[in-house]
Formats: sequence, structure tokens, C-alpha cells
Amino acid sequence: MRERVAQFGLSVHPQKTRLIEFGRQAARRRAERGLGKPETFNFLGFTHICARTRRGAFALKRLTRRDRMQAALRKIKEELHRNRHHAIPEQGAKLRQILTGYFAYHAVPTNAEKLSAFRHHAVRAWLWALRRRSQKDKFSWERIKRLAAYWLPPPRILHPWPDKRFAVTHRRWEPGA
Repeated sequence: MRERVAQFGLSVHPQKTRLIEFGRQAARRRAERGLGKPETFNFLGFTHICARTRRGAFALKRLTRRDRMQAALRKIKEELHRNRHHAIPEQGAKLRQILTGYFAYHAVPTNAEKLSAFRHHAVRAWLWALRRRSQKDKFSWERIKRLAAYWLPPPRILHPWPDKRFAVTHRRWEPGA
């Protein structure tokens, strides 16, 4: 692998690169040897996991990396803290922009639960910021839920499965050909 990468003028970091058993047969092979589940790895902001579908077939599960999600939430809290006394529509528009950008990258299949959690924590941070505006706090959870429903996008999967994306660009059968 090092030789192949070197052909393109690149190098592999020896401490960050290792071979792991991963894929369709990894769980079966590791079980035969008496080992646990296949290892996970982080790549491009996602933790990649060997998983199973409801029918028992192999599935690649991609979840947002925990440290990246926490860093993004920390930035949201700092932004809300700085703009706490701005008008609610201004805060909502800014928060919508941040969440839309986050969802645009992380909205892959198998990551819906993490997207919902991210939105929930962002709404909680917004409620905390609004409650800190004065000593006479009048913000209830019901009110922030209405604001969030109006201003913030719902989490939904935006990117198709890789086989669907490939099928669109590389047809196997062309009508009329």
C-alpha cells in the first residue's frame, strides 16, 4: 500500500495507519477465533461500523464522530452566547444556517439518530441562551419547540445510498438502445 500511495507523491503516517479486519465476513471470522465485534474506524468525520440489517445482512453503518458533534455544539453555544440579546428571528435564522450546513454534510443513511440528537441539543442550547436574557424568564419548553419547528430544519437523510447514486450515473440498461 505504501508503494501505491508513493506513486502519487503521498505518504502514509506509520502511527495512524494500520490494517483492521472489516467487512462482510469480519464478524464471522472474528467469532471463529473467539474475538469480539469487528473494530470501528473514523474517516471523513464518520465512525464506520460493521452492522447488520433487520434481515441479518451486512450493512456499513456510518455515524457522526462524537468529538466532531460535540465541537459543533460547542460552537453553537458560543454563537448563541455572543448573540443572546439579538432578536429571536435573527437568532433563528443564524441557527437555521448552521444546522442546514451541518445536515448537508452529515445526512447520510444510518445517521438519522445522530442528526436528531444534534438538533435536540442545539434547541436546548437555544433555550438556555434565551432563558439567560433576563431574570424574568418566560421561556417554556413548549415555546422553544414552536420556535424550533418554525425556524430550524427537521433532520432528514439527504444523501442516497452509494448503490443508488451509482445506478443514476451508470445505467446498466438503456431504453431504445
